[in-house]
Amino acid sequence: MQAARGASLSPGDDHGPTATHTYVRLFVVVAALTLVVDQVTKVLAVEKLQGRESIELIPHVLSLSFLRNGGAALGTGAGFTLVLSVVAVAVSIAVARMATRLRDRWWAVGLGLLFAGAVGNLCDRIFREPAPFKGHVVDFIDYGVFVGNVADIALTVAAVVIVWRTWRGIGLDGTRQVKA
Repeated sequence: MQAARGASLSPGDDHGPTATHTYVRLFVVVAALTLVVDQVTKVLAVEKLQGRESIELIPHVLSLSFLRNGGAALGTGAGFTLVLSVVAVAVSIAVARMATRLRDRWWAVGLGLLFAGAVGNLCDRIFREPAPFKGHVVDFIDYGVFVGNVADIALTVAAVVIVWRTWRGIGLDGTRQVKA
């Protein structure tokens, strides 16, 4: 069964309108749950960790350490908070538009995590100190090499899922690209 030139559907996959709604719902649930967990853990980090010493969970491997990050990954780009905010808005809009075409479970999970990660850190940049669109992201999960948060974990897992699906040749709509 051919879906398009160079693409084929996997046998038994449901690719009708109902399937799209199912995967869009999965995207929304993954994004919403991840965003809630991210925001709740950041509120708890501010309340419980700010101004305190690190709490070692696994010696020399994992601890809880409060940090306000004005930049991107590993504190890079600290002077570009407004630019990072604009990029996060653009990514969020693009991902939300892509989600309307979902017909693959793993793409739904990956894009849901990507959306939640981008919006989670964007919320910090918009609503946290020192000013709107200049706010610092709350990081508190200390891996010894860098400090991150739930949104960062979501972005990392999203990247892995998206690369995996792309490498396998599976599109958002569930079609598999046939290699020549």
